[in-house]
Amino acid sequence: MAIVAALVAPPAATANPRGNKPLRLIAAAPPPRQWRAAAAASSSAAPGVDLKALQAAIDKKDGEEVKQALDQLRELGWAKRWSSQPYVSRRTTSLRELTTLGIKNAENLAIPSVRNDAAFLFTVVGTTGFLGVIAGQLPGDWGFFVPYLIGSISLIVLAIGSISPGLLQAAIGAFSTVFPDYQERISRHEAAHFLVAYLIGLPILGYSLDIGKEHVNLIDEQLQKLIYSGQLDQKEIDRLAVVSMAGLAAEGLEYDKVVGQSADLFTLQRFINRTRPTLTKDQQQNLTRWAVLFAASLLKNNKVAHEALMSAMSQKASVLGCIEAIENAS
Repeated sequence: MAIVAALVAPPAATANPRGNKPLRLIAAAPPPRQWRAAAAASSSAAPGVDLKALQAAIDKKDGEEVKQALDQLRELGWAKRWSSQPYVSRRTTSLRELTTLGIKNAENLAIPSVRNDAAFLFTVVGTTGFLGVIAGQLPGDWGFFVPYLIGSISLIVLAIGSISPGLLQAAIGAFSTVFPDYQERISRHEAAHFLVAYLIGLPILGYSLDIGKEHVNLIDEQLQKLIYSGQLDQKEIDRLAVVSMAGLAAEGLEYDKVVGQSADLFTLQRFINRTRPTLTKDQQQNLTRWAVLFAASLLKNNKVAHEALMSAMSQKASVLGCIEAIENAS
């Protein structure tokens, strides 16, 4: 399951070994016209508040204008949750605190899940093996060549995984839809990234729940420059860490086993590698634990808004529609 926040910047994204989407460094596509219309229609939920400036800024993919529009709406008393948690301060955090907060199996959060990979490979090997045994009963040379050809399918799959991991991950991603909790996990995970970024004050320009393309696009020009110059300071790495761990925290609060943590951890490590001064291994471990704890606390304190956002994203609402879902949640 992929899922992480994204900052808009020129370079292309780089996928991690599992095919999960790391920090997306491209702009999200403009929201479909029908969803922009839906967002405009839903604006009636905020009497006396004009959201046209915010929609225009989102359409332009201008992070600064989005921030200014939301700041103005907050001054008018509407965007009350926007940037309501601007100050984050890291502290020493233990696994016990994560468990006390409600994170299930906190000690295993950093262990990459192989559930989807194992299920896919088991199905391929099991199916081809079963068919191979049946085909072995065919008469004459067919009983030799057909099982041989069927058995080679597993070898081909492994070869594809070695040569082009992305293709194999796409197949695994599509296969993962057989799990009944798959779509709900995606929406919960991505909604967490969206909501936590919004609460911290990072503007969102787009998102996707499509298989293999799950992500939330953020944009902040100041952060963008710091990231690509490799000069992230302690304050900014704390903010980015909380957003990066939000999806993992959301799954950890709801499920016994987290599936989509690989991309989140990969993204956080990229941020850590661009932080000055360099963090020690112990500092990196504590940063990860604290970020999960802080993100989980925000999600628990804004549970109604998180659920409303999950529903809006599942219905493919526009970014503006998602923001309205957050602000209108009681």
